[in-house]
Amino acid sequence: MRNFMVTMSFRGTNYHGFQRQESDLKTIQGTVEEGIHRLLGEDAQINGCSRTDAGVHANEYVFSVMLESTINERGIIFGLNGVLPKDISITGCKIVRDDFHARYDCRGKEYVYLIHNSEIRSPFYEDTIYRSWYPIDEKKLDVACKDYIGTHDFKSFCSTDTDKNETVRTIFDFDVTRSGDIVRFRVTGDGFLYNMVRIMVGTLLFINDGKLELHSIPGIISACDRTKAGKTVPPHGLYLNKVFY
Repeated sequence: MRNFMVTMSFRGTNYHGFQRQESDLKTIQGTVEEGIHRLLGEDAQINGCSRTDAGVHANEYVFSVMLESTINERGIIFGLNGVLPKDISITGCKIVRDDFHARYDCRGKEYVYLIHNSEIRSPFYEDTIYRSWYPIDEKKLDVACKDYIGTHDFKSFCSTDTDKNETVRTIFDFDVTRSGDIVRFRVTGDGFLYNMVRIMVGTLLFINDGKLELHSIPGIISACDRTKAGKTVPPHGLYLNKVFY
């Protein structure tokens, strides 16, 4: 058997997240494993680099998989793209050491959250970019978001439904920029808790709207209390953008 490291991108609109569910809900993992079976006749289990929520997208997602087939890397890329739905695309593949695991060997991730800041909705962004009509001051939020950087207990920015007991994470970088009507929130870190990025962005929107003070984030972090942070923004504006090894 050989271990393959595979990269893909996907539009998460039609899926209930990455991880296979016990029910018959459609997931990215289940769909890719079915694709591998169609292509190679193997019942392989893929190991994803991250769980993603329903409706979340990925510009770059990595999974590892052990296969008995003699197929080469190029065969996996074009073979899977031939059998997978058009909202999932295999973008790269290479053979790696047998003990490589896409999740446990991951050293960091970068997420991007996109907001269409306009009073008029776009039919092209309906399920790929969140729309907020209230004017966003991206320069103000670019200052505020820097308070996330560092190693902190992010319990205040984690869904109460999490199964994680350890809530300390390190944020390497965070910035907020604008291109026309699109406001881009980009954050990199060594790992992220359940709904963490969406709550971080929601808290910045509360600062934008005047519901929280400019430098309120350090106090919210210290509180370790979810009720002190902002709202959880919808999933369809969120993209797993890069994965670091």
